[in-house]
Amino acid sequence: MYYAIISEDVADSLEKRRSVRSAHIDRLKQLRDLGRLLLAGPHPAIDSDEPGPAGFTGSLIVAEFADLAAAQAWADDDPYIGAGVYQRVVVKPFKKVLP
Repeated sequence: MYYAIISEDVADSLEKRRSVRSAHIDRLKQLRDLGRLLLAGPHPAIDSDEPGPAGFTGSLIVAEFADLAAAQAWADDDPYIGAGVYQRVVVKPFKKVLP
């Protein structure tokens, strides 16, 4: 089943994000390579694909996991958690309808 991992950043998270971004992306690539990643990306703080110093307000990942506990464990191990990027992370089941 798919699960949505919805994360909210702490204020001024850009430097913290940058410090561990490669490790964060590597984990997403592993899910992609296993065919389990539906989508992933950050929420820009402004209405722009490249928000510059405005940074980001959080992230959304939708991926396939065996169950909610596995999805939560994967989310809890995100490098952004260890670096203090996220202030809140919600993991919940996701049912893909379209496309």
